[in-house]
Amino acid sequence: MDEDDSMVIDSGSSSNANASLSNEFDIESYINSYTGLTKILRLLFIAEYSEDPKLKSDAFKMAASEVMKTSNIELYHNIVTKSNGLIKFDSQWVDNTTKKNSSTIDKLEQDLNVAKANIVKDSIRIAQSDLGEFYYRSGDYSNSLKCFVRTRDYCTSSKHILNMCFNIIKVGIDYSNYSHVFTYTTKAEQTPDIDPQSIAKLRAATGLANLESSKYKFAAKKFIETPFEQNASVFSDIISPQDIAIYGGLCALATFDRAELKKKVLDDAVFRNYLELVPEVRELIRDFYASKYAPCLNALDKLKPVLLLDIHLRAHVDNLYSRIRSKALIQYISPYVSVDLVSMATAFNTNIQQLEREISKLIMDDSINSRIDSHNKRLYSRKIDQRSTTFDKSMQVGHDFISNTNHLLLRLEMLNNNLTVNNGRKDDKHGGPGGPFGFGNIPMELIQQQQQMFAQYQR
Repeated sequence: MDEDDSMVIDSGSSSNANASLSNEFDIESYINSYTGLTKILRLLFIAEYSEDPKLKSDAFKMAASEVMKTSNIELYHNIVTKSNGLIKFDSQWVDNTTKKNSSTIDKLEQDLNVAKANIVKDSIRIAQSDLGEFYYRSGDYSNSLKCFVRTRDYCTSSKHILNMCFNIIKVGIDYSNYSHVFTYTTKAEQTPDIDPQSIAKLRAATGLANLESSKYKFAAKKFIETPFEQNASVFSDIISPQDIAIYGGLCALATFDRAELKKKVLDDAVFRNYLELVPEVRELIRDFYASKYAPCLNALDKLKPVLLLDIHLRAHVDNLYSRIRSKALIQYISPYVSVDLVSMATAFNTNIQQLEREISKLIMDDSINSRIDSHNKRLYSRKIDQRSTTFDKSMQVGHDFISNTNHLLLRLEMLNNNLTVNNGRKDDKHGGPGGPFGFGNIPMELIQQQQQMFAQYQR
């Protein structure tokens, strides 16, 4: 059927924009969803990549204020340097923090030595963990990781193992070592008697690691499977509930088919709770499923400036958007024999030249089987003749059967005349290559059956 004579794709908007996310980026409200080092790193990331001078200034000031609550002198220097004079260097704070760090590390190392001397496993574990936490807050990634890993030998309960895993996962995410995240989320999930909050945190961490590895479908599944927690502080040192909705929703749009999108996203009772936190993402997913591509893509365009300020999503925004748009184009084209490119360009809020380039790329990638009539501005689908294809496959199966039967008869004739080939390889259980009869992987039952048939044929 032609597109002109069938359903019309709605290009009207059904999404109500959430001003707090799309139009006015409230950095204070946004950053309060996070705690710990990830809060500072996200502020610094916004300050570096924001094109809004006021937002950049606010982010630098908030980052400097937060880092001065920690003992991370190196990160403080980094913020001051990148602020280009916006943040004044506080030498007194640096001197005081340096002295405090020195005395703290001496005390922690002394506590560790005492625990080792007393040979008390739990005391050693606690001392190693405290030392690792100090290094983590001070920005010493290498030593922090070493201390947390060493606590593994002194864990005596499931709770201790989970605590060790979460510490390593936290360090791995903040310092972009996602191989450790994969390793220790798997280890933690195998821990007996794991509580729902820990499951939620582990799935969120695994989803984040898959996102950073560009495994978008796996990431979507993990985010969607994350149990909803009313207490957002459960994973605030890694991710926020709003992030789960955004990351999971975009990855699902880019990789799920329509059936999966309906069942696993829109109709999923748990993930729906996350989507309610970000109504824009919820509405654009509904628009995409309802084939309202213009409002869906418009909503994505409005979200893009904010998403580009996300420390984990920025590197993947263009790729995800490209996949989502390509899926929308394919779904639009698939029901029709021919499509009017003018109407399609209107539906996708683009011009015909850009649309032709996009469709040409899909044709070159074998994503669609169509041809473009640039003169008449139409797209024609090349429908596969299923009858001819089935007939050709049937003929090929017949030819293969005749060829295999002739080969088998030849081998049986050789066997009947005591002619064998031995290439020195070991026999397999079916008299395989190198066996006494050279029958390859043909089952002995079939060989015996053919021997009987061949004997009857000779008579």
